[in-house]
Amino acid sequence: MMDMLDPLIHAERWMLEGKEVVIATVVKTWGSAPRPIGSHLVICEDGTFEGSVSGGCVEGAVIEEASEVMKSGEPKMLEFGVADETAWRVGLSCGGRIEVYLERVG
Repeated sequence: MMDMLDPLIHAERWMLEGKEVVIATVVKTWGSAPRPIGSHLVICEDGTFEGSVSGGCVEGAVIEEASEVMKSGEPKMLEFGVADETAWRVGLSCGGRIEVYLERVG
């Protein structure tokens, strides 16, 4: 049943357990984008994550960056797109672009 809940419910539960949490939110899209603005991926300090901001390797890159945000406490804006040389590596070869905002909340 927990798997079907909004990712923010998972984040709230983890924070109530005293864990550090990073929330990644799609804040802007252009062209073909796998997830709409407002989509969330929440990442717990133990490596657990719920939700989705894109799919494929983009999420792996977001989770990796979330680790840095968790350590520093500094929010970060990430951009992924086909014009970016990393687009093929992180899986946005569909021609779209997305911006994802990461912030620590726990």
